[in-house]
Amino acid sequence: MIPLMNLRPSLEAAAPEWRARLERMFDRMHFILGEQVAAFEREFALATGARYAAGLGSGTGAIELCLRAARVTSGNQQVITSPLTAPFTGLAILAAGAAPRFADIDPETLLLDPDDAGNRMSRRTAAILPVHLYGQPCDLRRFAALGKILIQDACQAHGARHRAKPLTAYSPYVAYSFYPTKNLGCLGDGGAVATNSRRVAARIKLLRDGGRGSNHVSLVAGVNSRLDEMQACYLSAFLPHLDAWNAQRARIAAWYDAALAGCSAVRPVRRGAESVNHLYVVRVPHRERLRRRLAELGIGSGVHYPVPLHLHPAFAGCGAKRGDLVQAERAAREILSLPIWPYLGQTEVQRVAESIVGFYRR
Repeated sequence: MIPLMNLRPSLEAAAPEWRARLERMFDRMHFILGEQVAAFEREFALATGARYAAGLGSGTGAIELCLRAARVTSGNQQVITSPLTAPFTGLAILAAGAAPRFADIDPETLLLDPDDAGNRMSRRTAAILPVHLYGQPCDLRRFAALGKILIQDACQAHGARHRAKPLTAYSPYVAYSFYPTKNLGCLGDGGAVATNSRRVAARIKLLRDGGRGSNHVSLVAGVNSRLDEMQACYLSAFLPHLDAWNAQRARIAAWYDAALAGCSAVRPVRRGAESVNHLYVVRVPHRERLRRRLAELGIGSGVHYPVPLHLHPAFAGCGAKRGDLVQAERAAREILSLPIWPYLGQTEVQRVAESIVGFYRR
């Protein structure tokens, strides 16, 4: 059996660190916004090349609070983002009170197309929210040139850089998720915002805790979105392994590239050298038949994502209908995610690839 994702080896590799941190946490009996969260925030900021980080309850909360901190909270304000992402990107825009709008994607990288985003801007466009999909950084210079507030969904891009610079070099709002399957994940929900702005960091930390100042007085209308101490213990233990795990993901992706190179039916999604390879995604014909065959052979697979956001009922008011975002709709019919995690072996990659090649030969 080759699952799509196997978290156990990573958990075991970092066991001494997280066990020691959990012991300290239980000694102190402080479970919300204590020393473990504070330590992880310092460590994560350093690892991402940011000056500050704020731990949050989820990646969705991280995007929402970036929008709130940027004062993008009105239904009259539109946020342009990608239709090919998890619905939580769009839901975070709705939660902040703004209106999601979608632009099409680049057919090779599947990232939000800066030209199409620019063409769809209007007087109501307040922010652009590119998604660093599958661990591949978007062209942040081109998005910054559009002249709107730039908020980055880096929920799949832990450790990524763009043109050798930290993501925070391009905007003060970089949102991360620590969902368990991420390159850096915890054992539940968690998220963070990385920034170089002291003001933004302070605002995010105020908003995450009910907008409270001293004496439990809410100074602003905040939310409850706090990274808890236990998840911080795991994250601090996993973080020192991130660079090595990302390097191994790159090797695994290269193994797939080589093993699938002779199969014309399979088109790997194009990625650059700075991708952290959160997922390995290909475009294929007869996807569901292939998935059934792989399942019969004990091989897991996934689809990230099967329905573009503009076709979700939750975003019926987004102003786009079927046929409006051709590249995203076509990609959603063809994309397939193959097994990838840091401890996946080359023999297993070869077996997956041979199974796919064999399917198309028949």
